[in-house]
Amino acid sequence: MIMNISITSVFVQDIDASKAFHIDVLDFAEHTDITLGDGSYRWCTVLHPSQPELQVHLTIPGPPYSPEMTGMLNRAMDEGGMFALGLRVDDCRKTHDDLRAKGVEFIQTPEDRPYGVEAVARDNSGNWMVLVEPREFTGADVG
Repeated sequence: MIMNISITSVFVQDIDASKAFHIDVLDFAEHTDITLGDGSYRWCTVLHPSQPELQVHLTIPGPPYSPEMTGMLNRAMDEGGMFALGLRVDDCRKTHDDLRAKGVEFIQTPEDRPYGVEAVARDNSGNWMVLVEPREFTGADVG
């Protein structure tokens, strides 16, 4: 039986810079950072202290992906077309202001949606991060 989701991966351009971004800007904590095998593969995970059972694996595109797929993933990051994380927040407008003050780029300021208040930012690799302050809603709220 599947118990929960324990790891999600985010493609990044630079593991050290992304690790620092997640820890210093988003208030995540380091979990694991080791080099495996012949030194060619790095396993680096961070987690949010309020959700320690979910690790975020920060990884650079490469093998076992083909060179074509690796190139496509790198181009998608360069173009800002990759999705990274959806983050639940308690106050989207305040979190937006706090992260902007730390230099985070936003591509959508906080907006009211039927499901809550949502903003979209970019991580330091250009990936989308969606911030949502959720609220209860029904199908009647969508119009």
